Parts: sequence; C-alpha cells; structure tokens
Amino acid sequence: MSSIQIIGLADLRADFEKLAKSQSTKALRRATVAGAKVIRDEARKRAPKKTGKLRRNIVSAALRQKDAPGLATAGVRVRTKGKADSPNNAFYWRFDEFGTQHMKAQPFMRPAFDASIGEAEGAIRTELARAIDRVLGGRR
Repeated sequence: MSSIQIIGLADLRADFEKLAKSQSTKALRRATVAGAKVIRDEARKRAPKKTGKLRRNIVSAALRQKDAPGLATAGVRVRTKGKADSPNNAFYWRFDEFGTQHMKAQPFMRPAFDASIGEAEGAIRTELARAIDRVLGGRR
C-alpha cells in the first residue's frame, strides 16, 4: 500500500495542538479517510469494467494504529475475501494490475494514486481545517 506524508501544515499545527487528544485523533482519522476516498474514487474510474465487480470492491478505510498514538492512516484496497464467485471477492484484480505471462498489465491502482495525490492532499487539508474549526468554534 502506498503512503502519503503531508508536510508543511505549520499553519494548522498550532490550532491542532489546542485540540484534546481524543479530538485530534478523530480529526486526523477523518482527514486521512477523506484523502483515501479521493484516491478510491479515481481507482474506481480507472478500473476495468466488465461486470463492475472489481469497481464495487475497491474500498477505502481507516486503519487502526494501537501502538502509534497520534498517527492516523487510511488505505485503499481491493476486497478479496470469500469464495471466487462471491460478490465481495475481486481476487483477479492483481492479474489486471500487474499482468500475467499471457496477459499484459492494465494498471489502475498505481496510476489512480499518482493522478489524485494532489487532490487527496487538498481533501486532507480541508477536512483537518474543518475539524479544527468545528472544535474551536472558529476562534482561530
């Protein structure tokens, strides 16, 4: 899974430090999920569509970090649980993304990440500012 590290939020850092720990964790989680949703939507647009199963199974979610307080991560992945004929199993996504010996690659996840990274950073920044304003009541 690729990762984004956002640097240069000095303007939000001072206000962010005013938040209580529980509020800051929740705000970080919401912000990273907002960024992951942008990448997820782009990956869904770029995914091959035969039956639509692959597009439906591209999901984003917050990942819990119990051993790293103050760290929030979110990811975009393709669901692959269950049997092959399950509607929640797009196990073949890796064949499309990376190709096989007999089939050329049709990447969609990595190009989606590369194309939407700027927009995802903007979504994270916007959501973080919104969360700070919500908690501090606009007293920034």
